[in-house]
Amino acid sequence: MLDMCEVTKGYRVGGQNVRALDGVTLTLTGGEFVSVVGPSGAGKSTLLHLIGALDRPDSGSIRFQGEEIGDLDDEQQSEFRRHSVGFVFQFFNLLPTMTAWENVAVPKLLDGSRMSKAKPRAMDLLDRVGLGDRAEHRPSELSGGQMQRVAVARALMMDPPLILADEPTGNLDTKTGTAIMALLTDVAHQQDRSVVMVTHNLEAASSTDRVITLQDGRLGADTRAGGEYA
Repeated sequence: MLDMCEVTKGYRVGGQNVRALDGVTLTLTGGEFVSVVGPSGAGKSTLLHLIGALDRPDSGSIRFQGEEIGDLDDEQQSEFRRHSVGFVFQFFNLLPTMTAWENVAVPKLLDGSRMSKAKPRAMDLLDRVGLGDRAEHRPSELSGGQMQRVAVARALMMDPPLILADEPTGNLDTKTGTAIMALLTDVAHQQDRSVVMVTHNLEAASSTDRVITLQDGRLGADTRAGGEYA
């Protein structure tokens, strides 16, 4: 699904050049839940931003389903993110004045659909994540786990082949985090999607199909479930 080849990305921080990614080569496939782990500053967020076309590499190639995305212009990046990527964030990023189903429908609204057209799919997705009975509730009326389920449903609204999750269990208790991990696993396996999660939670990472370690912008270990190297 996605191939990165010798990708580098640097930033200017405090008058110094920092190499966030340093020659990363990586392949991701559909139907796989991948976690990316490593210490703060290892390059995890930068990797996620490049895969999701939120940023461009300084050098190297990023190909998604055979198409180069590393050098898309702003409009093309926006189009790619809208139709090919779903995002799940640590702090949910739900709109407080909208109900659960309206929050799920937001990607369709941004794509030009009317609310009435988007509602049936939004309701179906809330049913899928176990929140069909909370569709009319606003974020302030939901628990953290319920808000994250709404966020997962929203990420699926455009039926994207790629889901990117940035610390999706970081703001949840252990039991709720485990339930969200199970939901993301189902999202990857049932629809042949690629789900990529950045996390500091090694216990959560150990439950994914593949664990990739980043250190100082370089790939370290890359292991699959059962301890096999990718």
